[in-house]
Amino acid sequence: MTSEPFVRADVRAYLDNLKDNPRPAFTAEFLAQIRQMPPEAMAEQDLPVGELGEIRDVAMPGPAGTIALRLFDPRPAAERKPGPVVVFYHGGGFVVGSIASHAGLAAEIARGLDLPVVSVEYRLAPEHSWPAAPDDAEAAARWIADNGAAFGRTFTGIVLCGDSAGGNLAIVTALALRDRPAALPVLMQFPIYPAVDHSHSYPSRKAFADGYGLESFNMRLYDEHYGADPLNWRCSPILGKQEGLPRTLVVTASLDPLRDDGRAYAAATIAAGVPTTYREMHGTIHGFATYRRLIPSARDDLAAVLGLAKAMLVEVGR
Repeated sequence: MTSEPFVRADVRAYLDNLKDNPRPAFTAEFLAQIRQMPPEAMAEQDLPVGELGEIRDVAMPGPAGTIALRLFDPRPAAERKPGPVVVFYHGGGFVVGSIASHAGLAAEIARGLDLPVVSVEYRLAPEHSWPAAPDDAEAAARWIADNGAAFGRTFTGIVLCGDSAGGNLAIVTALALRDRPAALPVLMQFPIYPAVDHSHSYPSRKAFADGYGLESFNMRLYDEHYGADPLNWRCSPILGKQEGLPRTLVVTASLDPLRDDGRAYAAATIAAGVPTTYREMHGTIHGFATYRRLIPSARDDLAAVLGLAKAMLVEVGR
């Protein structure tokens, strides 16, 4: 008889509340309603941005129009010496999320790593189906590498980071920049509970399909809206060759339907000879990094993985 998985008390409280107040299905009609909401409305589960040295909005030319970028830096420009920049891609199943919804997480990454973070407003489905998101993600990384002056800073390398769908984009971008390098080297990739394989269903997708925050009916809708080719590495980056990638930190949650995606991806990078660290946060769920207000233990989780990331950057001589 299979025992029930361990669930932390504050995670259980969050899930019980979610059961009593379930999320609606993310149909095209509901997404159209979301587009009318203030972007900040989706940030209510996370902690606020807090104190920073500078926040700066920048616009760049993208493959299909202007892409908004936002700098989060714990230091003002005058105190920021030349160094790496974190390029951050928000989660949201490729259909929701924004710079504003993930501003608290981006700010905390900036504080935890003591690095500038540039968050990317890539195009979303279903209005802009695949490969709009990876096209924008790659273009943004290349432009940021070329244009530190637009942020009042001198960048010397790139850290690619993202959560969930954004973790997928971080990996896809790392593969693209390995094959055709940007103006600056990619020092590390840091995907947080990423979706890496749409061609295969792993056991955790069944084990945690419903009742753990990332419902199966919405996952199906996300895929339908995104309209990607699951056999293409720009959708399922685990299908690409991993050799030659930078240092990699993969973070998952033990109760996440995407947990086994992350496990498999970490194993693939290790098998390819990529220096890789894998960290699975026990007793918590997908999205914990942006649920820090409602799941207090997630604050320690994020601090722990940022500590790992910072130590890995020291190893590459940031």
